[in-house]
Amino acid sequence: MSIKATFADFSADPVRLSNAVVEHDRAGFGGSHLALHAGGTVLLDFEVADPEDIPEATLTVTALVSRLGSARGHAPIDVLLQGDPLAEDLTVPGGGDLPQDCVFSVPAHMLKPGTNTLEIRVSAEARSMLWLYRITLDSVDARGASERALAALAARNSVFAYRTEIRDAHASSSTPWQEAPRLVFHLDRDEHSLPAQLGWRGADGAESAISFQSNMSDFHGCHRAADATAHEYRGRLTGGWVFPEGIEETSAAGLHRFRTEEGYGGGWHSSPELRLLVDDGGAAVERVTWRDQRGNSGVAALHGVPGEGGAADAEVIDVEASDEFEEAGETADNLLNGSRTKWLGWDDTAVLRFTLARSAVVTSYVLTSANDAPDRDPRDWTLHGSADGRTWTPLDSRTGESFDSRFEAREFALRAPTTAYRHYRLEITRNSGAQETQLARVRFVEGSAGRAFTGYYQRYDEGPIGYRGTPVPAPAPATESLAVPAPRLAADLEAAVRSLTDTAQTLAELASRLRDG
Repeated sequence: MSIKATFADFSADPVRLSNAVVEHDRAGFGGSHLALHAGGTVLLDFEVADPEDIPEATLTVTALVSRLGSARGHAPIDVLLQGDPLAEDLTVPGGGDLPQDCVFSVPAHMLKPGTNTLEIRVSAEARSMLWLYRITLDSVDARGASERALAALAARNSVFAYRTEIRDAHASSSTPWQEAPRLVFHLDRDEHSLPAQLGWRGADGAESAISFQSNMSDFHGCHRAADATAHEYRGRLTGGWVFPEGIEETSAAGLHRFRTEEGYGGGWHSSPELRLLVDDGGAAVERVTWRDQRGNSGVAALHGVPGEGGAADAEVIDVEASDEFEEAGETADNLLNGSRTKWLGWDDTAVLRFTLARSAVVTSYVLTSANDAPDRDPRDWTLHGSADGRTWTPLDSRTGESFDSRFEAREFALRAPTTAYRHYRLEITRNSGAQETQLARVRFVEGSAGRAFTGYYQRYDEGPIGYRGTPVPAPAPATESLAVPAPRLAADLEAAVRSLTDTAQTLAELASRLRDG
């Protein structure tokens, strides 16, 4: 091939490049684009093997001119190749509303073997900025090759985080946007295609629907809160990762993994694993809809796992407290029994550590107030989970809680629990005013190891088919399966050696008798 797929994608920092080296002046990364000031330039060097094999090339520059308040912006550009103009004093159309694709024909005689230099220069008379999103260049007989290569590179990322904003529906264009919780999502059924649209509904009734720029740099959509108030909703990309990168530092507790089946031809057939995470800072999701950039679409309605029984208390085999009243027998062990005893610590804060008999997906936990002194009740706390007792993940935080009566058991649900932990830590950071803190009992409620889903899937230009999934079982921690005490292991090995020795002697005697016989 005389020219490779050539692109520069300025929606990411660092810039995504293929067959290109980029330099710029009077410009800086703007979050989803390269922002060029008046007199700013971008130089893109790319390689051509043999121009004689190229009848013509297609250059696409995607950009917009930033607005001047409510007025249209002004930032004319010159486009040059090897210093010769392809276009002069060009105004990008659209007036700053949306990025525009400006397509140029590049005659073969303007290309040369080896390094070629493309320059985009903003007029020194510009009154606003030029926002440059990407540049692609292809031979005319391989039209779209660079766009496809760029899409394939971008599709490696499947974990995305966005800074978001909302404002009231039907507000005037001058109404300021308000900061909203960060959105993190991951949706992958092993098709390596970026989403074009995404919608979801939370367990509290809130719902959102958004549509993405093709390079995933921005989204725009709508959000209806749990109280039914409607909002415009938009976001700007702050990070993208290849799974599982980005999951732990974002929202690991909300990740669902499903073994899936597709229904067609009168039966159900295994299909690739579906990984699903949507975290908008609100309640756990109960339904997700999507359409990808290839036109495939699907729906997943989450529900309990069919055939599984009700929740049960996880077995706790050990508890430790940062402090306890040993003289009165009000120790941490009392938190594990159902009698009307209690634990008391001599401080207005405390840390309680629990170890389960085995790793369990805890869906909720229950705190029971003690027999007296309501001002000793916990008020603010955070629950953490850990697989090894060393690395901890926050699972739930509460502030301003209270108990209405003595020996009152209150249950607190965890949002979208999917990870099994063997160790749990309750950090009480404030009580209700006393110098001491107390509880009568702590229980951990174990649910199913995830959620199932029912829905449909529709490939582009085909009819819809059934689609369903069940949770992927969490693997047992290796430390549990290999935790054999060294003395016991040594004794087992010695016994095995003795057994093998006895067997060898028996076989030798049998062989001797056979020879003698």
